Amino acid sequence: MKNPFETEERRAFRETVRRFVAAEVTPYATEWDEAGEVPWSLHQKIGALGAWGFGVSEKYGGLGFNDCFMRSAFSEEFAKCGAGGIGAAVGGRSISIGPIEKFASDEIKDRILPDIVAGRKGSSLAITEPSGGSDVANMQTTAKRDGNHWVINGSKTFITGGMKSSYFVVGARTGDKGLKGISLFFVEADAPGFSRTVLDRKMGWWASDTATLHFDDVRVPAENMLGEENRGFLSIMNNFNYERMGMVASMLGMMKLCLEYSVAYAQQRETFGKKLIEHQVIRHKIADMSARIDQIETYINWICWMTNEGEMPVAEVSKAKFSASKALEFCASEAMQIIGGAAYLRGNPVERIYREVKVNAIGGGSEEIMRDLAVRQMGL
Repeated sequence: MKNPFETEERRAFRETVRRFVAAEVTPYATEWDEAGEVPWSLHQKIGALGAWGFGVSEKYGGLGFNDCFMRSAFSEEFAKCGAGGIGAAVGGRSISIGPIEKFASDEIKDRILPDIVAGRKGSSLAITEPSGGSDVANMQTTAKRDGNHWVINGSKTFITGGMKSSYFVVGARTGDKGLKGISLFFVEADAPGFSRTVLDRKMGWWASDTATLHFDDVRVPAENMLGEENRGFLSIMNNFNYERMGMVASMLGMMKLCLEYSVAYAQQRETFGKKLIEHQVIRHKIADMSARIDQIETYINWICWMTNEGEMPVAEVSKAKFSASKALEFCASEAMQIIGGAAYLRGNPVERIYREVKVNAIGGGSEEIMRDLAVRQMGL
């Protein structure tokens, strides 16, 4: 199906990412996933592709422009490695770069942003807490002013890249209850009072390090506040929409991999005297998978077009997020049925994707939260 939004530049970028993933990631996906980590050199190789430079000034090693189609193409093609934890391991920085680029002081940006964009250092966004999950308005971590410093106390959890990141964008309560009382702070991993513990034995995303962060009287200079006091969360709302679009595109890539793997298997496997692909029940499964892929891909193109035109369609992003996780759940399940016992063995990409469906249905805003947000955006 021809994409009417595809330009030569976008096509070239997608092909570059596709070739990179095929040569540098897919052959090692199972090894890295089983090991529970990726080599740091991979971060730097991806940085060289410009994958984290969207919306970042060339002064800091960024691309100097933003393009939702290219962002989505990267997420989709990278997901085709078949191990979502690898994408999470290297991509955790992507949702913290925006706030640093927009709100940090020139001194901070000059010192750290080039290293983050190039993949030499890691950074993470720290919003989710043990007590609240998606209930950001009930944030318990606090920051109290003390002269020309802020003192942060509290904890964050399920922080992607949290064990290896050098820098953090941390949400903390500086005002009254609710979203309007939250501010953002830049915190470095070597700050006194900061510690972290690993969250392991996860169902999926094994290659990605995930952490609980602890802040015990962590003092940061007043100039480490990012943006306006008590308006931190409101300042980064679009940041979450880009994260969700990245997840939607990743889920599309995984859906396509499930379909391609199923077709290739069905064309070779013989049952009851004929190829599996010749059985009507299998052909119908393939048709259903393909239809869902087309629906999500069309949704992505529409949202990317609106975003590039200057309008972040929050309701549509929210609906795309839960629609994609449901479509991925369907495709992963059907692929398991088509491939059968072979898909139940570790090392098979369909087995990994089947396990990773749930993190996509929960992370970045659960299906339930996305539905509620979509209806609120509809004015209901």
